[in-house]
Amino acid sequence: MNAPPPLPLDHRRDQLAKAVRENLVLLFGLVAIAWGLEIADFIFRGFFDQFGIRPRSVSGIGGVLAAPFLHLGFGHLISNTIPFLILGGVVLIGGRKVFVVSSLFIVAVGGMALWTLGPAGTNHIGASLLIFGYLGFLLARGIFEKSVFWIVVSIVTLVFYGGMLAGVLPGQPGISWQGHLFGFVAGVLAARVLFTRPVSQPVAIR
Repeated sequence: MNAPPPLPLDHRRDQLAKAVRENLVLLFGLVAIAWGLEIADFIFRGFFDQFGIRPRSVSGIGGVLAAPFLHLGFGHLISNTIPFLILGGVVLIGGRKVFVVSSLFIVAVGGMALWTLGPAGTNHIGASLLIFGYLGFLLARGIFEKSVFWIVVSIVTLVFYGGMLAGVLPGQPGISWQGHLFGFVAGVLAARVLFTRPVSQPVAIR
């Protein structure tokens, strides 16, 4: 069976440009949602902040999905926007499906872990759980996938963002280190689930 002829160079360039545009729309669209909610929250004097993750509160379980888009003021949002765009953008290089599935996995698993094990009477908001999830995902992907390219990405990520790992330990009051920790662990688990290849069983000849 003959292989299909390669696409013309111009067509391949158009496909690449379209993919880049779609990726940018997805990434910046998520950021735009967070900024839109923060502007609304500013207008309504912090009304939306109550919808974060409140551990073991039935009404606070919805914060698992809402919390990554909610922030405690524009300073908090700005500090999360840049690492989200960079680390999320690197995850997105691996494909939109990988980005979407890993993001949902991190938010669901990390968020539910925080809701289940986080300190009572607290309210956790911000994209940092997802950002630390991307960090864990990028550090682990190369190992589980056994890909030279992604191992190099892991090393570069560690060099530039390894200092963030201190954020998974108890530190500054008011900072959700538990969210950082559970997000990071969820990111590592996401890489394991998505890229661990099943071990082939040897065939016995009888």
